[in-house]
Amino acid sequence: MGKSARKSLKDQNRPQLWAIIAANAVAFYCVAQWDSISTSGIEGLFKHAANLLPVGLTIILTTVANALISSNNKARLVFLRWQHALPGHRAFSEYAQSDSRIDMARVKRALGNKMPPDPEQENRTWYRWLKETEKFPAVEQSHRDFLLLRDYTALAALFLIGFGLAAWLIVDSLQARLLYTLALLAQFVIVRHAAATVGARFVSTVVAHKTSAQ
Repeated sequence: MGKSARKSLKDQNRPQLWAIIAANAVAFYCVAQWDSISTSGIEGLFKHAANLLPVGLTIILTTVANALISSNNKARLVFLRWQHALPGHRAFSEYAQSDSRIDMARVKRALGNKMPPDPEQENRTWYRWLKETEKFPAVEQSHRDFLLLRDYTALAALFLIGFGLAAWLIVDSLQARLLYTLALLAQFVIVRHAAATVGARFVSTVVAHKTSAQ
Protein backbone atom coordinates (compact mmCIF):
# COMPACT_ATOMS: atom_id res chain seq x y z
CA MET A 1 0.00 0.00 0.00
CA GLY A 2 0.97 3.64 -0.23
CA LYS A 3 2.63 5.49 2.60
CA SER A 4 -0.54 7.08 3.97
CA ALA A 5 -2.42 3.78 3.78
CA ARG A 6 0.36 1.98 5.65
CA LYS A 7 0.17 4.60 8.38
CA SER A 8 -3.57 4.08 8.59
CA LEU A 9 -3.17 0.34 9.02
CA LYS A 10 -0.42 0.80 11.59
CA ASP A 11 -2.59 3.25 13.49
CA GLN A 12 -5.35 0.66 13.57
CA ASN A 13 -2.91 -1.87 15.02
CA ARG A 14 -1.45 0.50 17.61
CA PRO A 15 -3.91 -0.40 20.44
CA GLN A 16 -3.19 -4.11 20.03
CA LEU A 17 0.56 -3.52 20.05
CA TRP A 18 0.32 -1.40 23.19
CA ALA A 19 -1.74 -4.15 24.83
CA ILE A 20 0.95 -6.69 23.87
CA ILE A 21 3.69 -4.49 25.34
CA ALA A 22 1.68 -3.89 28.51
CA ALA A 23 0.94 -7.60 28.99
CA ASN A 24 4.61 -8.50 28.62
CA ALA A 25 5.62 -5.72 30.99
CA VAL A 26 3.16 -6.99 33.62
CA ALA A 27 4.48 -10.53 33.18
CA PHE A 28 8.04 -9.29 33.63
CA TYR A 29 7.08 -7.36 36.75
CA CYS A 30 5.47 -10.47 38.23
CA VAL A 31 8.63 -12.48 37.55
CA ALA A 32 10.77 -9.69 39.00
CA GLN A 33 8.70 -9.91 42.19
CA TRP A 34 8.89 -13.71 42.29
CA ASP A 35 10.64 -13.82 45.66
CA SER A 36 8.12 -11.44 47.23
CA ILE A 37 5.21 -13.43 45.83
CA SER A 38 6.74 -16.67 47.12
CA THR A 39 6.98 -15.31 50.66
CA SER A 40 4.02 -12.92 50.86
CA GLY A 41 1.62 -14.24 48.27
CA ILE A 42 -0.17 -11.89 45.87
CA GLU A 43 0.35 -9.01 48.31
CA GLY A 44 4.02 -9.16 47.44
CA LEU A 45 3.22 -7.65 44.07
CA PHE A 46 2.17 -4.39 45.68
CA LYS A 47 4.88 -4.05 48.32
CA HIS A 48 7.44 -2.80 45.83
CA ALA A 49 5.36 -0.55 43.59
CA ALA A 50 8.41 1.66 43.04
CA ASN A 51 9.85 -1.14 40.93
CA LEU A 52 7.23 -0.34 38.31
CA LEU A 53 9.29 2.69 37.26
CA PRO A 54 12.01 0.69 35.48
CA VAL A 55 9.27 -1.46 33.96
CA GLY A 56 7.69 1.67 32.52
CA LEU A 57 11.06 2.74 31.19
CA THR A 58 11.46 -0.67 29.58
CA ILE A 59 8.10 -0.24 27.82
CA ILE A 60 9.28 3.07 26.36
CA LEU A 61 12.62 1.64 25.27
CA THR A 62 10.93 -1.38 23.70
CA THR A 63 8.55 0.86 21.75
CA VAL A 64 11.41 3.02 20.51
CA ALA A 65 13.52 0.00 19.58
CA ASN A 66 10.63 -1.52 17.63
CA ALA A 67 10.18 1.73 15.70
CA LEU A 68 13.89 1.71 14.82
CA ILE A 69 13.77 -1.79 13.32
CA SER A 70 13.26 -1.47 9.57
CA SER A 71 10.55 -3.35 7.70
CA ASN A 72 13.24 -5.38 5.92
CA ASN A 73 14.77 -6.50 9.23
CA LYS A 74 11.34 -7.36 10.59
CA ALA A 75 10.76 -9.49 7.49
CA ARG A 76 14.10 -11.21 8.12
CA LEU A 77 12.89 -12.12 11.60
CA VAL A 78 9.56 -13.39 10.32
CA PHE A 79 10.78 -15.42 7.36
CA LEU A 80 14.22 -16.30 8.73
CA ARG A 81 15.93 -15.10 5.57
CA TRP A 82 18.69 -12.56 5.15
CA GLN A 83 18.46 -12.10 1.38
CA HIS A 84 15.10 -11.47 -0.33
CA ALA A 85 13.25 -11.60 2.96
CA LEU A 86 10.09 -9.74 1.90
CA PRO A 87 7.20 -12.11 1.14
CA GLY A 88 6.69 -10.49 -2.26
CA HIS A 89 10.04 -11.94 -3.32
CA ARG A 90 8.33 -15.35 -3.47
CA ALA A 91 4.88 -14.24 -4.62
CA PHE A 92 4.73 -16.20 -7.88
CA SER A 93 7.48 -18.77 -7.55
CA GLU A 94 6.22 -20.16 -4.23
CA TYR A 95 3.14 -18.72 -2.54
CA ALA A 96 0.81 -18.45 -5.54
CA GLN A 97 1.65 -21.97 -6.65
CA SER A 98 0.77 -23.43 -3.25
CA ASP A 99 -2.58 -21.60 -2.89
CA SER A 100 -5.60 -23.57 -4.10
CA ARG A 101 -7.52 -20.34 -4.79
CA ILE A 102 -5.12 -19.35 -7.56
CA ASP A 103 -5.18 -20.54 -11.16
CA MET A 104 -1.57 -20.32 -12.32
CA ALA A 105 -2.69 -20.18 -15.96
CA ARG A 106 -4.42 -16.90 -15.18
CA VAL A 107 -1.36 -15.68 -13.31
CA LYS A 108 0.83 -16.35 -16.32
CA ARG A 109 -1.60 -14.56 -18.63
CA ALA A 110 -1.62 -11.55 -16.28
CA LEU A 111 2.18 -11.60 -16.37
CA GLY A 112 2.25 -11.68 -20.16
CA ASN A 113 3.17 -15.38 -20.16
CA LYS A 114 6.55 -14.51 -18.69
CA MET A 115 7.32 -15.15 -15.04
CA PRO A 116 9.50 -12.58 -13.25
CA PRO A 117 13.14 -13.62 -13.77
CA ASP A 118 14.38 -12.92 -10.25
CA PRO A 119 13.09 -12.23 -6.71
CA GLU A 120 13.54 -8.47 -7.03
CA GLN A 121 11.38 -8.28 -10.14
CA GLU A 122 8.94 -10.68 -8.53
CA ASN A 123 8.53 -8.36 -5.57
CA ARG A 124 8.18 -5.27 -7.77
CA THR A 125 5.48 -6.94 -9.86
CA TRP A 126 3.62 -8.17 -6.81
CA TYR A 127 3.80 -4.74 -5.18
CA ARG A 128 2.25 -3.19 -8.30
CA TRP A 129 -0.56 -5.72 -8.02
CA LEU A 130 -0.97 -4.81 -4.35
CA LYS A 131 -1.45 -1.17 -5.31
CA GLU A 132 -4.15 -2.23 -7.75
CA THR A 133 -6.04 -4.43 -5.25
CA GLU A 134 -5.43 -2.70 -1.91
CA LYS A 135 -9.02 -1.45 -1.66
CA PHE A 136 -10.47 -4.96 -1.56
CA PRO A 137 -11.56 -5.65 2.06
CA ALA A 138 -9.92 -9.09 2.10
CA VAL A 139 -6.61 -7.64 0.92
CA GLU A 140 -6.73 -4.77 3.38
CA GLN A 141 -7.58 -7.05 6.31
CA SER A 142 -4.87 -9.51 5.32
CA HIS A 143 -2.36 -6.66 5.05
CA ARG A 144 -3.34 -5.34 8.46
CA ASP A 145 -3.05 -8.77 10.07
CA PHE A 146 0.40 -9.26 8.58
CA LEU A 147 1.64 -5.86 9.77
CA LEU A 148 0.35 -6.58 13.27
CA LEU A 149 2.00 -10.00 13.53
CA ARG A 150 5.19 -8.77 11.87
CA ASP A 151 5.51 -6.01 14.47
CA TYR A 152 4.57 -8.44 17.24
CA THR A 153 7.39 -10.72 16.06
CA ALA A 154 9.89 -7.88 16.36
CA LEU A 155 8.55 -7.03 19.82
CA ALA A 156 8.74 -10.69 20.87
CA ALA A 157 12.40 -10.75 19.85
CA LEU A 158 13.04 -7.60 21.89
CA PHE A 159 11.18 -9.07 24.88
CA LEU A 160 13.24 -12.25 24.65
CA ILE A 161 16.49 -10.29 24.67
CA GLY A 162 15.58 -7.41 26.99
CA PHE A 163 13.22 -8.93 29.53
CA GLY A 164 14.99 -12.28 29.33
CA LEU A 165 18.40 -10.86 30.20
CA ALA A 166 16.91 -8.62 32.88
CA ALA A 167 15.22 -11.60 34.52
CA TRP A 168 18.54 -13.48 34.71
CA LEU A 169 20.11 -10.46 36.37
CA ILE A 170 17.48 -9.65 39.00
CA VAL A 171 15.53 -12.87 39.73
CA ASP A 172 17.09 -15.19 42.27
CA SER A 173 14.99 -18.26 41.52
CA LEU A 174 16.57 -20.41 38.82
CA GLN A 175 13.25 -22.12 38.19
CA ALA A 176 11.50 -18.78 37.65
CA ARG A 177 14.23 -17.59 35.28
CA LEU A 178 14.08 -20.76 33.22
CA LEU A 179 10.29 -20.85 33.00
CA TYR A 180 10.11 -17.18 32.08
CA THR A 181 12.80 -17.48 29.41
CA LEU A 182 11.07 -20.51 27.92
CA ALA A 183 7.78 -18.59 27.87
CA LEU A 184 9.42 -15.68 26.05
CA LEU A 185 11.03 -18.06 23.57
CA ALA A 186 7.72 -19.85 22.98
CA GLN A 187 6.02 -16.50 22.40
CA PHE A 188 8.58 -15.58 19.74
CA VAL A 189 8.44 -18.97 17.99
CA ILE A 190 4.63 -19.07 17.89
CA VAL A 191 4.17 -15.46 16.79
CA ARG A 192 6.91 -15.68 14.17
CA HIS A 193 5.30 -18.78 12.67
CA ALA A 194 1.89 -17.08 12.67
CA ALA A 195 3.35 -13.98 10.99
CA ALA A 196 5.03 -16.06 8.29
CA THR A 197 1.79 -17.94 7.63
CA VAL A 198 -0.30 -14.77 7.48
CA GLY A 199 2.34 -13.07 5.32
CA ALA A 200 2.18 -15.86 2.75
CA ARG A 201 -1.62 -15.70 2.81
CA PHE A 202 -1.51 -11.92 2.32
CA VAL A 203 0.69 -12.26 -0.76
CA SER A 204 -1.54 -14.97 -2.21
CA THR A 205 -4.69 -12.94 -1.52
CA VAL A 206 -3.35 -10.10 -3.63
CA VAL A 207 -2.56 -12.48 -6.49
CA ALA A 208 -5.97 -14.17 -6.20
CA HIS A 209 -7.85 -10.86 -6.44
CA LYS A 210 -5.70 -9.57 -9.27
CA THR A 211 -6.21 -12.69 -11.40
CA SER A 212 -9.84 -13.49 -10.50
CA ALA A 213 -11.10 -11.68 -13.60
CA GLN A 214 -8.37 -12.91 -15.95
